[in-house]
Amino acid sequence: MSSHGPVLPGEPDEPAAASRPAADRPGSSAPVDFALDLNAHEMLRRTHVMAALGPDWDPVAALRGEEEAYEMLYSGLSPEQQRLYDELVAAGVLPSGGGGHAAA
Repeated sequence: MSSHGPVLPGEPDEPAAASRPAADRPGSSAPVDFALDLNAHEMLRRTHVMAALGPDWDPVAALRGEEEAYEMLYSGLSPEQQRLYDELVAAGVLPSGGGGHAAA
């Protein structure tokens, strides 16, 4: 028992002990460095993605199709929708492009 009251289990028996790093306290262990190398897993993931896409995948055609879909999504907007679209583009919420007109 200290002069400040009973010492509970796990508490330091002197105030100065509380300021010591945990590794320096009796009964504690030092921190352990932990590292996990995910490079091999990432390469395996990429291999599976490319295999799933198949040999006929054309990234340029896929991007072109995405751009056409984006153009169609924002085509034929009403004046109010167009105003809101323009505000969102100006605010940087939506990327510019399309202008509310369908792709040619």
